[in-house]
Amino acid sequence: MRSDTWTVRQIFQDRRQYCVPFYQRAYVWNQIEQWEPLWQDIKIKAQARLDGGTVTPHFLGAVVVEPQSRIGLRGVDAFHIIDGQQRLTTLQYVLTALLIAFREIGVQGLDVTLDQCLENGNPDTMNQPEIERYKVWPTFRDRTHYESTMAARALRDLKDGFSSNFTRTGDLRRIGMVHPPSLAAIWFFAGEFIAYIEKSEASKDAAAEALAMAVLQDLKLVLISLEADDDAQVIFETMNGRGATLHATDLIRNFIFMRADRDGADAQALYDGRWTQFESNVWSTRERRGRLLKPKLEWLIYTALQAETHTEVDLPRLYADYKAYALNGGQPRTAEAQLLTLDRYAVHYTALTTGQGSLPVARFGRRIAAYETTTIHSLALLISASPLSDQDKAHMFNELVSYIVRRAVCGLTPKNYNNAFMAMIRHLAKNGTTSEALRAHMASSSSDISRWPTNAEFKNACKTAPLYYGRLDAPKMRQLLTELEGELRAHNRSEEPEIPNLANLDIDHIMPRSWYTHWPLADGTAVTSAEASHALLAERNGLPTTAAQEQIRERELSIPTLGNLTLLNLSVNREAQHREFQVKRDLLIRNTNLSLNVQLLDRPAWDIKEIAAQGDRLADAAARLYPGPPE
Repeated sequence: MRSDTWTVRQIFQDRRQYCVPFYQRAYVWNQIEQWEPLWQDIKIKAQARLDGGTVTPHFLGAVVVEPQSRIGLRGVDAFHIIDGQQRLTTLQYVLTALLIAFREIGVQGLDVTLDQCLENGNPDTMNQPEIERYKVWPTFRDRTHYESTMAARALRDLKDGFSSNFTRTGDLRRIGMVHPPSLAAIWFFAGEFIAYIEKSEASKDAAAEALAMAVLQDLKLVLISLEADDDAQVIFETMNGRGATLHATDLIRNFIFMRADRDGADAQALYDGRWTQFESNVWSTRERRGRLLKPKLEWLIYTALQAETHTEVDLPRLYADYKAYALNGGQPRTAEAQLLTLDRYAVHYTALTTGQGSLPVARFGRRIAAYETTTIHSLALLISASPLSDQDKAHMFNELVSYIVRRAVCGLTPKNYNNAFMAMIRHLAKNGTTSEALRAHMASSSSDISRWPTNAEFKNACKTAPLYYGRLDAPKMRQLLTELEGELRAHNRSEEPEIPNLANLDIDHIMPRSWYTHWPLADGTAVTSAEASHALLAERNGLPTTAAQEQIRERELSIPTLGNLTLLNLSVNREAQHREFQVKRDLLIRNTNLSLNVQLLDRPAWDIKEIAAQGDRLADAAARLYPGPPE
């Protein structure tokens, strides 16, 4: 960043405009807390000049601005005010009040200097003279009264423009009236300036010039101008003692609506029609992804920007990346175009993250929610916002679910998913967003960090891998069993083909993890937990094992596999817990209608052979439900 100490005249004399960001509050300074102390400072400097004493600068503080790129030769240099908008706006009111006071008193010769600090000249060289003429351009919340008061060159102009704010005697109303802040400020300062000049022992011209010099030369600010690599968000928070929260989305909102001004668009209409939805609590709610906690709107823009640009976005530099996208290599996207893009992605993002609605991406969101794979969201938005048919989108989403589920069941890491899904985005951007392109890319990798498990590997994991407890936590395991229930129903002549809500069911090990009391070995031998522990130690240490120990280990290894898992009503599960199979089976006969459990109802016993058979059945169903790469 660049830092310089500037006088008020230096800040305002060039052809430049300081734009107040939309994320900043409206003008709130008032007479008691700010204007009166500022007037006293100005008066002290003016009097020191009249008395011929030493005049030292009076520092008003720091102002932080961010230069904006100008497109073409026309227009004025624009700066977004990151911090200090109240100071700069107040100074414009002070200068306007000076001009009015001098004209009311009849002082000549200072108008040109003050006009140069209030307006940019030569409208023929501007893109939008009605906006670019102003040295400071407020948010739309202040613009109506700001433009009216800044155009005033006499007290009569203020009275005519705001007649309802004045009494019949020409004074500002004091009771039951909240005045526009620009009117109140200019009226206050103009009154004080007029009174000072009229009461001064010096000539009117000398007193007026002393006031002008006190404002233009003796008031100074530290102007900090950000450069390309500076982070406006961090600067704002630092300048405000980290007491004010500024999000990247605040800067983006400001950027969009400053673009609206330059487009000549109706910023208020765009704000009301396209942006207000993002001001709701839904979008300001903070959501966690890994260790990062950000407002939902920030995640939307981050996700949509990756889907739109097909490139990885640096979240800490989201504003900078968004600005580069919007400027579009010198062909800026209009504010309306940017808002339409955000609105379009918001529909798909909402469906994805809530799982609600009829869009294919909503069902996809429901299916992957348990896997907490948010790095796939940009890819999902790319597909969902594409012109593909819903059938094609559903097919692509099914294959992505297959990719995630198969890798989880096979114990493959999700740590590289950010790179894997970004590679898929780039591949689709290059080769077309089609199911064929996606499938070919997913099947092309042979590395453990990104490959798509084959049918053989997946089915073997379903049969033999420790899924629960093991590779899948409870939400993932419940989701897998729920989807398998749906697949089984689809291939049975079920009275209830649609999957009911199974979210409240318990995940049950049919042969319980604590099986020692009620589940003897096939030859009737009872086993204690201590004997099971000895068998495990012998296996781990490579010691010779007995036939009984081998049976124990086979049983222990089969318990967390898919073939031994099902869903049960909470109360049924509690009643059957650790009990022998016949008790559990009888409870199921009375209380279950799940296809997962139908095969259990006519079984006289339940051991590793039955678990293996059920595992085969469910592995086949899983392979149909989650189709794998071509073989």
